[in-house]
Amino acid sequence: MLDTRKVADMLSVSGLNAYYGESHVLHDVALNVRQGEVVTLLGRNGAGKTTTLKSIMGIIAKRTGSINFTGTELIQLRADQIARLGVAFCPEERAIFSTLNVEENLLLPPVVKPGGMPLDEIYELFPNLLERRRSQGTKLSGGEQQMLAIARILRTGATLLMLDEPTEGLAPVIVQQIGEMIRKLQTRGFTILLVEQNFHFAATLADRHYVMESGKIIDMIEKEQVAASMDKLNEYLGV
Repeated sequence: MLDTRKVADMLSVSGLNAYYGESHVLHDVALNVRQGEVVTLLGRNGAGKTTTLKSIMGIIAKRTGSINFTGTELIQLRADQIARLGVAFCPEERAIFSTLNVEENLLLPPVVKPGGMPLDEIYELFPNLLERRRSQGTKLSGGEQQMLAIARILRTGATLLMLDEPTEGLAPVIVQQIGEMIRKLQTRGFTILLVEQNFHFAATLADRHYVMESGKIIDMIEKEQVAASMDKLNEYLGV
């Protein structure tokens, strides 16, 4: 994992409030992600983790506060403008186009920023997708769909990858493969903000963990503090 002590923040969120209609769902959320880190948002269902990612991405338009990405304020920007700056969001539902094959799914998103990963490098990183490149989305397993959803955003030129529950519903052997893939992406210089229910999976990857409850950040735990914080984490997460 990354020694982040002298690395600048890539993403800095402060005083973030978000709303679904009249419902106030995020309350003064503050977090930071340093360049090259893997950072997780932990919490029970409904804690506000996915809403935080969607707010950063501009999918939730009604929000206030500050979201600073590499020196640019995002709070007033649309999702497409944020994507062009190098932020990508991989939703839990994966959004694979079932009538397109793997390669067509990969080629569909536009390259919005220089530096996108070329197709041959994606296939090197995801050999399963190379083998299945002519298979339709409907023919893929859950694990293959998740790999395709992540691989697809690498072409765009994004440098900050926000992954929402990438291991949800997957077999343990596939979860292990997803973990290995995230480590490889970090080694290649990507920065990752990860929402994850599986704490044991997240603990093997993350440099830091933010814990959410009722739309608020209630704790931040460095990787070195995890072992000493297990009782507190079990209480937070209900495990």
